[in-house]
Parts: sequence; structure tokens; C-alpha cells
Amino acid sequence: MSQPISRAPARRADAARNRDKILAAARIAFAEPDIAMSMAEISRRAGVGMATLYRNFPGRRELLEALYVDEVEAIVAAAAAPDGKTPGEILTAWLHRFLAFSTSKRHIASELLTHVDSSNPVFNDNRDRVLAAGRPLLVAAQQSHEVRDDLTLEQILDMIIAIATIHGDPGYLAPILQTTFDGLRPPLKSKPRRPAGSANG
Repeated sequence: MSQPISRAPARRADAARNRDKILAAARIAFAEPDIAMSMAEISRRAGVGMATLYRNFPGRRELLEALYVDEVEAIVAAAAAPDGKTPGEILTAWLHRFLAFSTSKRHIASELLTHVDSSNPVFNDNRDRVLAAGRPLLVAAQQSHEVRDDLTLEQILDMIIAIATIHGDPGYLAPILQTTFDGLRPPLKSKPRRPAGSANG
């Protein structure tokens, strides 16, 4: 007698798809800071029922935390799949990704802070994960003499975070970001100047 085929894997796949749909809809929704987004609206945008929404995320705080962690996962994964030919290019590409991450998470983190305080592990633990992922990229870029060696990754990321708080479209931010990247390069060593009046040759 044949055994009934278990439907558990299909249910798990459906649950994973629903969770991804909710996170995708919520990510877009929370990127609209001028609109007070309700859980019901997120449910509607995701195309799932409220029961499904709350089964995955019992409350708004849990949804915000999941979004925050999901963004961290993406930036950590980006460090493990470098894009660029030289260590300096790889670091720069990752910093571009970090800027996009910082910009998108700003509203998420701001609202999350209304539910938890800044000492919550969701902030500190995930910052540590980002630093651990990016530090080898910085070390490689410094060892190749493409990035100055008197800066730490914490300092560089703090500069990127500061840029992410500037209001303006990508075209406005691009030269600001490029100026920052230019400043990461080691200073050129000037040649010693000849004394005035010295003979040529």
C-alpha cells in the first residue's frame, strides 16, 4: 500500500513565499516616510490575509526587526561576493551597496527605535556583523595601497551613514560620495623641492 505524500515541504515553500512577499511589500511601504503605513495596508500590498501577516510577524516591531535584519543579510552577502577587479574597487563597490543599505534602513531604524531603545541587540549585533564582513575588504585595499591606512572601517562607515542622511536625489549625492572615495586614497608624496637658486641639471 503506497504511503501518502507529505505536503509539509509544499506548505513550507508557501510559507516562505508569503514571508518574502510581506517583506518585499513592507520594504517599499516603509520607504515612503510621508505616509503612515498600517499593517492592513502592508497586508493588502503583499496580497496576503491579515492572519497570514500576523502568523509571520505578530506585531509591527517584529516586522521592522525582520526588515532590518534582512537588509543586514544583504550587505553581509555582498561582502562575500565582491564586485570589482582590484581590492580598492571591491571595497568601493561594497561601500556603494552600504550607502544604499543605509538610505533604505534609515526610516526602518527610525520607527524601530519607537519600539525598542538603541541598546537593543538588533542594532549592535548586526552592526558587528557588517563590520566583520567589511573589514577584510578594507584590509586588502589598504595592503594594496589603494586606501590610506590611518582610517578604520568604523570611521569610513560613519562617513557613509552621514552622507545617507543628506536630503537629495542620487545625482545630488553622487559627487559628495565621490569626494569621500577620493579622500580614501593615500595622499600623494610630494617630491622634495630644490632650493631657490640651485643650478639645473
